[in-house]
Amino acid sequence: MANVAVSAIVVLRHAPPAASVQSATHIVNSQCLPGTATVAPTTSTSAKPTTSTKGTTTSTAAAPTGTQKFKYFGVNESGAEFGNTAWPGTLGKDYIWPAPSSIDYFTGLGFNTFRVTFLMERMSPPATGLTGPFNSTYLSGLTTIVNYITGKGAYALIDPHNFMRYNNAIISDSTQFSTWWVNLAAQFKSNSHVIFDLQNEPYGIAATSVFSLMQSAVTAIRASGATSQLIVVEGTSYTGAWTWTSSGNAAAFTGLKDPSNNIAIEMHQYLDSDGSGTNGTCVDSTIGVDRLSDATAWLKANNFKGLLGEIGAGSNTVCIEAVSGAMAYMQQPGSPWLGALWWAAGPWWGATYFTSIEPPSGLAISQILPQALQPYLPVSA
Repeated sequence: MANVAVSAIVVLRHAPPAASVQSATHIVNSQCLPGTATVAPTTSTSAKPTTSTKGTTTSTAAAPTGTQKFKYFGVNESGAEFGNTAWPGTLGKDYIWPAPSSIDYFTGLGFNTFRVTFLMERMSPPATGLTGPFNSTYLSGLTTIVNYITGKGAYALIDPHNFMRYNNAIISDSTQFSTWWVNLAAQFKSNSHVIFDLQNEPYGIAATSVFSLMQSAVTAIRASGATSQLIVVEGTSYTGAWTWTSSGNAAAFTGLKDPSNNIAIEMHQYLDSDGSGTNGTCVDSTIGVDRLSDATAWLKANNFKGLLGEIGAGSNTVCIEAVSGAMAYMQQPGSPWLGALWWAAGPWWGATYFTSIEPPSGLAISQILPQALQPYLPVSA
């Protein structure tokens, strides 16, 4: 993301707010980016959500017509990546898995896709490295929530939320990265409703290097026998849609190949002035479309499918129009977009995180959900 302090982007967008109900120790250790980080401030310049009744689930916006419905539509389920400096960490203190009740809530509304975030260091303890055995307790936690999601007929993206870092160092060894993914894919290769999200938001790494890591993992996963799952790859510069060309991703990823021809490019997009997702004020009501247009043209020109793996904004009139406009744009006939996922649900976001969509009372529940997301149901899958 251009012209902003990269460490601040990750920390403030993906960390629980300082007003979280969790302890201060939990807050300090809950940044998603490994390493030293600052805590989200207790005050914010975010726009205040407009007052309305909490828990509203009935859509109030008119359903668009003549659209190409999403195959994958849902939310990020965040929590197992919290406390990211505590390895392996303690369940319930440093991290938490998504609540089944949250999955029930969204599938009950018709959403069908959940991106489950987790940490590589908890899955693969640094003492034995990326190619060593998995932590059985943590793997069991991931498997349990994935099976719950897919048992309801929905899709589970499994997302190592590490920014292409492991044990406080940039991942650069494609053999180790591919081996790690082959081992993880083996746990889920019989479940076609699992989606492999190879790495969350690489940054500070050349686009060509990220592409090489992604391509090596795709090839290795397919060679290992995991052939029925959708694989989604992400680019450098936090895989931003609006910087897809300027970051070098557009040039680097044109040669992406999948032997199973079941692959998509995952991009993320926030609608505040610097694209960081830390401010509830959107640039204007058309910023969603504006920031997706170049990436959409690239996807079409290169015959790729796209997945908007993260989008978030404030609960105000301008942002609701911007998010709704983006959804409508992505559902135009002939669109390359397979779907979109809101950032984020999760049990620990607390009462003041403006993009929280955790039921029953996350701040995005009362307005964003019925006005900007539900009108774009049902899913096509």
